[in-house]
Amino acid sequence: MPGGRLTQQERQQIALGLADGLAYAEIARRLDRPTSTVTREVMRNGGPTAYRADLAHRATERRAHRRRKAAAREQQVPAQAHGRDAAAVREYEETLTTVMMQSGMPKMMARVLACLTLTDAGCLTASELAQRLQVSPASVSKAIAFLESQGLVRRERDERRRERYLVDDDVWYQSMMASARALVQLVGITRQGVGILGPGTPAATRLENVARFLDFVAESTARAAEQARDILHTRPATASDGHPAAATPSDGTGASGRSAHGA
Repeated sequence: MPGGRLTQQERQQIALGLADGLAYAEIARRLDRPTSTVTREVMRNGGPTAYRADLAHRATERRAHRRRKAAAREQQVPAQAHGRDAAAVREYEETLTTVMMQSGMPKMMARVLACLTLTDAGCLTASELAQRLQVSPASVSKAIAFLESQGLVRRERDERRRERYLVDDDVWYQSMMASARALVQLVGITRQGVGILGPGTPAATRLENVARFLDFVAESTARAAEQARDILHTRPATASDGHPAAATPSDGTGASGRSAHGA
């Protein structure tokens, strides 16, 4: 009994058998294949009424191509420092990317930011990003341009004059401040509508309430981000025995002291 993947000719025979009203078992007998092989082939490619040999063959080739790319990615996963589980890190990177996308960030930009964030150095070259993410350099360049415009990454040149992209310690502070600025802009547009709809009218009152709410949220977000900013600059301390100790703020004060006494 032959093994391996179905050939295009075999798929054409399956399509002819279905057109003639043959049962899966009879088609399989003529192909000298297990009935389960024919059943699975038909059901994953449209069912008995919609099965087409050419479309099924192309779909199978696409699936095989995706599997090869996935295998290549597995082989190219860089070694993990500090005894980390490479599979766990990769799975977490996908989770972090998804959360960023749910907050409104485009997919490629989220992938690049997550990849940079999870490196100990916090920086990679364009070629390193392209290799890790299995994307084109052009995709990386476009993502970096967007992230730069949002103040989420910056670029610098190393000793070999290569351009490196860095995720700044202030990345989340910059993100919060960008959100606050966007809210302030929305407040202005909302209050513009109040004048157009006529102060005191139900629609204008609704807009004014929205503007007051967003104004409060924007101000609170900016204030909280300023008060907590030092937390982002905390550095891990090392105990005398060489093991990690409690982290300490880089400036020796920390955000907690600032927030307790006000900004």
